[in-house]
Amino acid sequence: MQLPAGILPAVRRMKDFEKVLESNHEYIIILESRLVQLKSMIDYSHRANKKVFIHFDLIQGLKADEYGMEFLHREIKPDGILTTRGNVVAAAKKHKLLAIQRVFILDSAALEQSIKLIHRFEPDYVEILPGLVPEVIEEITGETDIPVIAGGLIKEENHVTQALNAGAVAVSTSSRKLWNLS
Repeated sequence: MQLPAGILPAVRRMKDFEKVLESNHEYIIILESRLVQLKSMIDYSHRANKKVFIHFDLIQGLKADEYGMEFLHREIKPDGILTTRGNVVAAAKKHKLLAIQRVFILDSAALEQSIKLIHRFEPDYVEILPGLVPEVIEEITGETDIPVIAGGLIKEENHVTQALNAGAVAVSTSSRKLWNLS
């Protein structure tokens, strides 16, 4: 599965979820939810012809282990996951779910460690936070063969343009005003 270039709407609240279901976006990200709500959110999304990624680490009631991933895959049925945890990336790939590894680039040591983790776990995509540093997008794109998604602190149209021009394949944002950019 290949993500389309451009915006990946990221949803935190139910009113945003309802709005994104009405959008023309094929892919959406659910950042936060409770396990009890997740199945119906995925079902509604699939009925609206949306592919859904969930942020595994932010689902209340879901344990970040092999059994949690097995439950998610068999019962909830998302199209993919986001996570900061390498073991969750490995478990997702074992269950043939698309895995996006989220990395926080706070300084040069975090960048170096993130590149090592990317090589070790080989996610399908890497999401870099904050996504406002084009040089880091270029470096990770150059050091790995894994597509990069820019996320975090993306609030303006020029942020999206800079990230895409630096080599990001997509930009994730919870800013509704950016969801309709083409």
